[in-house]
Parts: sequence; C-alpha cells; structure tokens
Amino acid sequence: MASCVLILSNSDSGLYDFRREVLQALQKEGWRVLVSVPDTGYVQRIRKLGCEYLPTSFERRGMNPVKDLRLLLFYRRLMKRYRPEAVLTYTIKPNIYGGLAARLTKTPYLANITGLGTTLEHEGTLQRLIVLLYRTALKKAACVFFQNKGNRDFMRTKGCVAGKSRVIPGSGVNLSQHRPESYPPETDPAGKRRVIFLSILRLMKDKGIEELLEAARQIHEKHPETVFRLLGAYEEESRARYEPLVKRLEESGALEYYGYRDDVPRFLTECHALIHPSYHEGMSNVLLEAAATARPVLASAVEGCLDTFEDGASGISFAPGNAESLARAVEAFLSLPWEKKREMGQKGRTHVEKRFDRRLVVQAYLEELKKIK
Repeated sequence: MASCVLILSNSDSGLYDFRREVLQALQKEGWRVLVSVPDTGYVQRIRKLGCEYLPTSFERRGMNPVKDLRLLLFYRRLMKRYRPEAVLTYTIKPNIYGGLAARLTKTPYLANITGLGTTLEHEGTLQRLIVLLYRTALKKAACVFFQNKGNRDFMRTKGCVAGKSRVIPGSGVNLSQHRPESYPPETDPAGKRRVIFLSILRLMKDKGIEELLEAARQIHEKHPETVFRLLGAYEEESRARYEPLVKRLEESGALEYYGYRDDVPRFLTECHALIHPSYHEGMSNVLLEAAATARPVLASAVEGCLDTFEDGASGISFAPGNAESLARAVEAFLSLPWEKKREMGQKGRTHVEKRFDRRLVVQAYLEELKKIK
C-alpha cells in the first residue's frame, strides 16, 4: 500500500495555484496524497490531480479558542484515522494546530512558514501567544521551510525553531505555464497614449491598499493616460472602509476594479508593470508571476518582495506604507522610454529563471520527505 502524506492548508485556491506541482510530484513518487482544506471552489480541480479530499472548515482570521480547539481535535482525528507517514502544513493555523496534532499522534511533519502574517509583525500580547503556540507546535518538526531568511531569523530569535530548517525560493514559479509575453504598446487602438499598472492583492491595510489608492489618485491627476487595474477580494472586516474609495477612483477613471479573478495571466499580459505595495511577504507569488511574464515590477522594499527582482534593473522599489514613495516610483517608471521598460521585463524573466524555478521547491520537499519515508 502506498505511503500516505496529509497536506493541511487554509486555502484550496492557494494550494492549487501555487503548489499543484508539489501534489503531482508526490504522487509520481508513490505517495497517496490526502488534502485537508476549506472548499472555496477549487477542490474539484485538486481532486482531478489525483488527490483525496477531506472536507475541512475553519476561519482563516481571528482566534476563537473554542473553534481553534475543534480544529486541533479535527486534525488529530484525521491523523489517527488515516495514519499518514508524514504531514505537510502550510500557513499559520495549519502549521500550529496541525503541528500540535502531529506531536500528539507522534506523526512526522514538515511545516512551511509562508510569511509571518500581520499578528507576528506587531509586538503585543497576541504576538506572544502565537510565538508560544509556534514553539510548542514546531518543536518536533522534521524540517521547517521558510521563504526568506528574515522570517527564519525572526522565528529562531523567538525560539520557535530549534531543529532543522531550510530557506526555499517561496513557492517558485512554473516557468512553462508563465511564459514571457510581448511587451504591449503604450497606445490604444485609437492612437491615444495609455499606460496600465496592475495590482493583485487582498484589499486590506497590510497589503498596502491605502497607499496604492492614494498613489493612483495622485498619478492619474497628473497623468490622465494612466490607469490602475486592481484584482482581488475585499476582506469583509474592512470592506466598508475601502469600497467607497475604490468606487470614487473608478468614477474618476483612475482605477478599474475587477474583484477576484482566476484569469490573472490575461491581465499580466496586458499591463505595462505590476505594483505590489505589501508591508510584509514570505515570498510574493504575484511578483514572481509578473517577472516570469516579462513585466517590470514596482514593489515595497521589504524582504519577500526585494528578493524577486533586481532593483533598478528589472524593477523599482519604494518604501512600504508610503504613498509618496510609491508615487515617485511610478513617476520614475513613466519617465522611461518604452524600450527601457521592455528591457526591464526581460531582465525580470532572466532573474526568475535563475533563482525561482518551481522545480527547485518541489525537489526540496521530496528530499525531506524521503528522509521520513
């Protein structure tokens, strides 16, 4: 009977979009792959890959002791029922409660710190609680994967990781799926100049939505030929705050808001540059995909963003949480000739080819799992 690996994550779309090559490689290596994620519409695609789906329900945000205890007990039941040879976890709650359940059932496990998250980025009681939970959950992990050295150093300093750890290039990027595309002209069919900036993010403060909207307002007033396209869903707790701002910019012609989309490659192909104003990242997938498509990037000067491009060569950085700095970066980009912008995109593609091929990530997981199997 095939060895069994249990995958725990908080997002079916994230698992499918950024880690399906991992799921496929595991099966190719002879693993029976069980997947436990909430179903938001991607589960059928995961099943088509050959994985077995285990229905799961939990809240991604917030900490409710009763609900979190239920999640821990649910994970424990899964491990006792299926007796996996290994557990592979992604994102905060699966890392913590999956790790605790693995310890309780004496199941080998590998954890992925895909980013610190808002809670760990800010000092306070909640941060101390999360740190304590991480210390307990990760104590017996066979390996803890990080997407950048800064996150690993932080977790080591806090005493969360004492055993083996590895820094991998995020989720990497599928270079065959995301191919370089011809750079678009800066004129529309009517011959008018038109420069398109694209952002793909959840509409929440820590993703830099406030700075993005303010910079879009400023730039469009000075350069009416610019348009800022925005893809991503509102976080319900902040919808009332940001929706009026988005609608106001749409009415002015500065912004085109498309909500959540699963046809991102089309938007990448049509844009002249991608803007990513996040305050913190593990490793930004959208920046990697933009660079793979041969598009220049404008991004916050934070680890997890800076790693994905060469500042001044394939992209332009700006200070996080600073709309004026973002606007200056956009101005600098607009001042470049078309050929220079196209060249920046090409250099971005070369950069990710060298450092972020998804096959490197898949190989890292397989190497650590072979030590367990």
